[in-house]
Amino acid sequence: MPMLRAIGLMSGTSMDGIDVAGVRTDGDRTVERGPSLFVPYEAAFRRRLENALQTAKSIAVRDERPDGLDLLERDITQRHAAAIARFLADAPDGWASADVVGFHGQTILHRPEKALTVQLGDGTLLARTLGMAVVYDMRANDMAHGGQGAPLVPAYHAALARALPEPFADRYPVAYVNVGGISNVTFVPETGDPVAFDTGPGNTLIDQWVSREGGIPFDAGGAVGSEGNVLKPVLDRYLDNPFFARPGPKSLDRNDFTLEAVDGLDLSDGARTLAAVSAEAIFRAAEHMPQRPKLWIVCGGGRKNQNIVGDLRDLAARGGGEVVVAEDVGLDGDATEAEAWAYLAVRALKGLPLTFPTTTGCREPVSGGVLARP
Repeated sequence: MPMLRAIGLMSGTSMDGIDVAGVRTDGDRTVERGPSLFVPYEAAFRRRLENALQTAKSIAVRDERPDGLDLLERDITQRHAAAIARFLADAPDGWASADVVGFHGQTILHRPEKALTVQLGDGTLLARTLGMAVVYDMRANDMAHGGQGAPLVPAYHAALARALPEPFADRYPVAYVNVGGISNVTFVPETGDPVAFDTGPGNTLIDQWVSREGGIPFDAGGAVGSEGNVLKPVLDRYLDNPFFARPGPKSLDRNDFTLEAVDGLDLSDGARTLAAVSAEAIFRAAEHMPQRPKLWIVCGGGRKNQNIVGDLRDLAARGGGEVVVAEDVGLDGDATEAEAWAYLAVRALKGLPLTFPTTTGCREPVSGGVLARP
C-alpha cells in the first residue's frame, strides 16, 4: 500500500494544549514517526474549555452549540491552525505538502449510552485555513454502528506493537496505556484484533484537585503526591464504582468521576491517593483482558507522574509483568495520540477500519471520519 504523509492534531481531556505530530504510513503495518510539537493553551483559554464542559451538559443533539460554544469552536479551530503553522515552520521540508491532517478537536461531552459525543472543531474551516485536506469527526460512525466512540487509538497501538525494538520485541501480550485526563488501555495479542477500553480517571482528578486546593494546574512529576500517603478507605471508595467491574468495551466522560471522596484531605494526601486510583484502575483492567500483559507501555502525560507509574509497576510485578514508559521503547509519550490521529486519517482515506468490536463494541469493524478539502 502506498505511503502517505499525515499530520495529527490532539487536544485531549487534560485540556492543557495541542499536540501536533507527523507520520508517514501506509495506514496498516508500516509507520515512520516524524517531528512533533506541543502548543500549550493559555490559562484563560483553558478556563473557557472547563466552563464549556458545564455548558455542554445541556446538549441533546451533537451539532448544537448553545451559549457561545459556536464561538469557542471557531477559536479552537483557529488555535489548531496556528499550531500547524508553528509545526510547519520548524519541520523538515516536505511536511507542508502533507497528504492529510487528522483533526480530533476538543471533546466537551461524551455520553456513549446516548450515542452522543461532541468534539468542538470545524474541519471545513481548518481545511480552508490550512489549504490542506482534513479528516475529522472520526468517532461518530463508530457510534452509528453501536460502538462507544472510544477509544480510537488502539489501531495505532497495534501497529506500534509489531515494530517494538529489542529487547521488547515479541513480548506478547502487550498493553499500551495512555494516561491522559482519562486513561485507556489497548491489549495487543500476538494475533487477532486488539482489545481496548477506558480504564478510569487518569490525570483529570489529580489536576482538578491540585488546582482547587493548591492553585497549580497539575502535579508536575507527582511531586505534590510524593509528600503524601495513600488513604485506603478513600481509594476503596473510588474503586467501588461499578464502572471498574464492567467488562469492555466501555468509555468515560471527563465528568464521570468527581472529587467528592477526597474533600477535606490534605493537599499531598489527596494527590497521592488519586494517583493510586489511576494506577489501580489501570491494573484492574487486566481482569477484563484475555491474558495478563507481559509488557505494559505507559504513554501520555501521566507517565511523568512517578506515583502513578511506580504504583502500576509494583502491581504489575506481582503478576510477572513489566512496566516501562514510552521512551524506553523508542516512542515519544507526549506525541503518541497525535501520531495516532495522523495514522487514523490515512486509514480513513483508505476506508480501513478505525474501530473493532473488541475496542469500542461496534457491531463490525468500521471506518469513519469526514473528509474536508480546501
